Amino acid sequence: MTGDGRPVGAEPKASGRVIAAAGPVIRATGLPAISLGDVVRVGPARLLGEVIHLDRDEVTLQVYEETAGIAVGDPVEATGGPLSAWLGPGLLGSILDGLQRPLDRLAAAGTWMLRPGAAGTTSEGPIGTLGDRTWRFAARCRPDEEVGPGDIVGYVAEGPLEHRILVPPGVTGRLVALEDGDYQVDADIGSVATSTGDVALRLAHAWPVRRPRPVARRLAPDRPLVTGQRVIDLLYPLARGGTAVIPGGFGTGKTVVEQQLARWADAEVVVYVGCGERGNEIAELLATFPELSDPRTGRPLIERTTLIANTSNMPVAAREASVQLGMTIAEYYRDQGRAVALLADSTSRWAEALREISGRLEELPGEEGFPAYLASRLAAFYERAGSVGAIGSPEREGSITLVGAVSPPGGDFSEPVTQASLRLAGTFWALDTGLAHARHFPAIGWTQSYSLYVDQLAPWMAQAVGGPWSDSRSVAIELLAREKTLLDVVALVGADALPDRDRGLLEVARLLREVVLQQHAFDPIDAARPLDVQFALLEAVLAARTGILAGLERGAGLEALVRAPELAELRAAKRWTEPGLVERLSDLAVRLARLQPVADLAPLADASALGTGGGGARAVEPDEAEAVR
Repeated sequence: MTGDGRPVGAEPKASGRVIAAAGPVIRATGLPAISLGDVVRVGPARLLGEVIHLDRDEVTLQVYEETAGIAVGDPVEATGGPLSAWLGPGLLGSILDGLQRPLDRLAAAGTWMLRPGAAGTTSEGPIGTLGDRTWRFAARCRPDEEVGPGDIVGYVAEGPLEHRILVPPGVTGRLVALEDGDYQVDADIGSVATSTGDVALRLAHAWPVRRPRPVARRLAPDRPLVTGQRVIDLLYPLARGGTAVIPGGFGTGKTVVEQQLARWADAEVVVYVGCGERGNEIAELLATFPELSDPRTGRPLIERTTLIANTSNMPVAAREASVQLGMTIAEYYRDQGRAVALLADSTSRWAEALREISGRLEELPGEEGFPAYLASRLAAFYERAGSVGAIGSPEREGSITLVGAVSPPGGDFSEPVTQASLRLAGTFWALDTGLAHARHFPAIGWTQSYSLYVDQLAPWMAQAVGGPWSDSRSVAIELLAREKTLLDVVALVGADALPDRDRGLLEVARLLREVVLQQHAFDPIDAARPLDVQFALLEAVLAARTGILAGLERGAGLEALVRAPELAELRAAKRWTEPGLVERLSDLAVRLARLQPVADLAPLADASALGTGGGGARAVEPDEAEAVR
């Protein structure tokens, strides 16, 4: 796919030959008209590659496919344009690789392994990429109207969404023809008379994947991306149009968190990029998404999702292309005025691909062997996210919220990819190995995580939840910090050495963790909660804090207070589902703030920890304190 809209490989402008090869890096000569970033075809199989270095009459290429069998003297064909994506109806619901080849349709045709040089099912143009389906087009504009880049000229129904057909960037002039009808994506639906001649309009157009699409203006983030995950929405919110990083070691739940965001976040379009992940994870993802029900529409979730799969056994050079393709597709739907969530899992595998290619080019290595330009490449990628006013008419606003997972070796957050990402992202969700081992999920640790969007989102959140969200959030975080300090003391001297007030704070912190922060991703009730219910749960826990501390001030014993039936209700509240739930939680909060001790202190049949369903009291053991940390 070339930048001028021609199929890759059609009418090559120049041809040369291979003079050296080292894995995916090829050196060729005989290509005088080539430009940096141009797409080429290499060898008899016409493998896709890209120009990454020019040196007099020699060019260096990175090939996106397996290069076994390439020999010196094999032909190299130039296409005259950069790697581009076809953008139009058919993207939603599709499963693509990093070069936009339709894996779902190729598999349905019996192609279980990609043929070298394959570009699509029927051609290398938009049909091969977007399918040969016929779409019903309804025109919005009429002939003789003046149109410009980004103008909406008509609509196509795509799953649950109204797909808006845009005038491609760079096209300005008078609309000569435009008709309603049934069209395939590569058929002409009209034309525009420009200063240089007539330009055909189609349902799809091509755009270079590494070139950011133009916008009219950038907007400040002022509302959150509501995810349904309490630890995120209440403590470390992500702005719509913002960026987030999820670093974590093996088994801490990065992929599950991203899949939860894909399903429950209030985004209209989801683009999920599996970059260099294990094949079994990608296979499970591809099998699961078509079966998931979209909570927004009740239809299959895949209908508003584009999946891009680039497994760890695929050529490393295609990893960078996969994340750039995902961003370009996200920008296309953003330009239609949609809220898009782009989930990249993981950027570490992308960085590893850059390191491998850099090593084969014999570039000077940076920290841990990564190229010196790692930070700038990450910055160029993250900066393409944001909330914008789209170009064109009518006026509309769209956003791309970027969530990038990072897989630091050994869970070491000081490694280069995590540190470079930290400087770019507005939200940091640090996955804690200790929490994961303690089966506390999502394992987002509260000692390292943060959000830089809190002040910007506070007015919207206060209005949405009808309460002092910012103040309650601060109290909750202070309580968790205090718990950590107290557990350090408990690990040394035991819980019995603590005064009742501190033991009461430990009990409230336990309630906060178990009732609010811990969430079951596969539970049909607890997997996600509306924002007002989340806040009502938090307020109930903070009311329990008020009630317990007030009871201790009156001289009541802690063991008697924690046996109050209101606390048993609170521990079960996360599974309440009936209508009027916020009002019921508010009533519970009022009773918790006036907590009365239970006089009968007969031993329980199961005298378990403070804060568990039994409500009994015991000391916090040192090994438990370490697990919580």
